[in-house]
Amino acid sequence: MSFNENILFLRSFIQHPKRVGSVIPSSRFLADSMVKQAKWPEVKAVAELGSGTGAITRAISTKVNKTTKVLLFEMDETMRNKIKTEYPDFSCYPDASQLVETMKDLHVHQLDCIFSGLPFFNFELELRETLVEQIYQALKPGGLFVAFQYSLQMKKQLSEYFSIEKIELVPFNLPPAIVYVCRKKGTIRNK
Repeated sequence: MSFNENILFLRSFIQHPKRVGSVIPSSRFLADSMVKQAKWPEVKAVAELGSGTGAITRAISTKVNKTTKVLLFEMDETMRNKIKTEYPDFSCYPDASQLVETMKDLHVHQLDCIFSGLPFFNFELELRETLVEQIYQALKPGGLFVAFQYSLQMKKQLSEYFSIEKIELVPFNLPPAIVYVCRKKGTIRNK
């Protein structure tokens, strides 16, 4: 993580604190903790929501093979352009709430796993619901959803769509982060 990435992230946070969610980018400890959850030899298609300056993207790039479809979503235009430049083989889009539609346009039928750095609890309830539904629809049966948050506030909502396999604390991230490791359920409960 470079000094320039920290400045870019801080500037984006100041401009859009509800969208960015933290004043500094995720650490490699957090990124590694997230990407180690996937069975990479089996992954044919993956998405990352809220790519930021690319901490998790970097970790993903070390795991995928040349045929793996990688879809990145980052709302902040400056960070999105940086990601596009650094990872030209990955597809990059501005709106994670359009995940399923984007997949259709790319002829990607299902994702094996989705990684998320989105600050869900900063969003309005309607957007949060839309995002979680998009993630659920995009994943294959039994697909993996790995998200980091800074609190347990999303646990109830995520458990309606996913089996939460584990929740891990990553203390070597500033601030310390919580990683949800979730598996897509067959049917949505509590709806």
